[in-house]
Amino acid sequence: MSYDAVARLVAQGPEKGNYTLIDSRPLPRFQEGTIRTAINLPYPAWDKFVHLLPKDKNRLTVFFCQGLTCMMSPMSMRKAEALGYTNLKVYREGVPEWQTRDYLVTSPAFVNAAYVSKGIQAVFVDARGEPDSTSGHIVGAVNVPPTAVKDGPKGALKSLPDPRFKAPIIVYGGRGGANAVAVARAFIKAGQSNVQVLEGGLLGWQAAGNKIESGAPAAKQIAYVPRLRPGSVAVDEFRKLAGNTPANVLILDLRNTDEANVGMIKGALVPDEELAARMKDVPKDKQIVTHCATGVRAETAYHKLEEAGYDVSFLNADIEIAKDGSFKLTPKY
Repeated sequence: MSYDAVARLVAQGPEKGNYTLIDSRPLPRFQEGTIRTAINLPYPAWDKFVHLLPKDKNRLTVFFCQGLTCMMSPMSMRKAEALGYTNLKVYREGVPEWQTRDYLVTSPAFVNAAYVSKGIQAVFVDARGEPDSTSGHIVGAVNVPPTAVKDGPKGALKSLPDPRFKAPIIVYGGRGGANAVAVARAFIKAGQSNVQVLEGGLLGWQAAGNKIESGAPAAKQIAYVPRLRPGSVAVDEFRKLAGNTPANVLILDLRNTDEANVGMIKGALVPDEELAARMKDVPKDKQIVTHCATGVRAETAYHKLEEAGYDVSFLNADIEIAKDGSFKLTPKY
């Protein structure tokens, strides 16, 4: 299914459009922002959440995940098909394409889970104009109302982060959220590809028990310095390890068997789709480095292994592996 087709459905809403939109990525990535109206049925936890599928097996059901190199949405569609669902589609380009053309949505609880609690840097943008913006703001927010982006690169847009960094930019407004949407779309037009609108705005943030500061945000310019995600390994370090893996290191490939058959890094272990079932095969006396096609499953496995007491890190990058084991990496900064 194309972006335009999905966008038309989203504009109508699930009730009028008669559809269910499913984000097949693990919960942590869903929390970092998803397509409007989507629900989360993570492929790695399919059996636990399969009850979220629509009761009507003829209802249009659209799956998406982390793009063309991610297999979670097509594999989810196959599982639904096996259960008798008859009107299934996959938006294969998924989140990576959507982010370049439209904003994502998130909630106060998800922001806390995905960014605040993990120490992951995010930019908060208060899109309210005066006098609303003087009533209080999220700690550390930058004030960029719609009037500040009308001048294009000459206005507030000139302080946006380098688009390569894909900085998480969380935009919030007041009741209704029209200002937040306008600013978010201006940021996307300017080349940003990780822009999220905070559902419920500042009132929703307060209602969730989060702290705010009094008055208007002091900052008018965005300042963002990219940092590695907690637990991730630098791309150059991964290249070094994969090129000549030391005896005390194990590279753990979190792709499924079909993906691994196309090509895998020499010496890597493929635990197949259920890591928990094969945890005993992962040695505790080695440094574990996880990877997948996009970094999504690798990070999920990182958290599971860390909780189980492993010395582990993960690759936060897109990776394409050839039959001979050579690979191409696209870092996510």
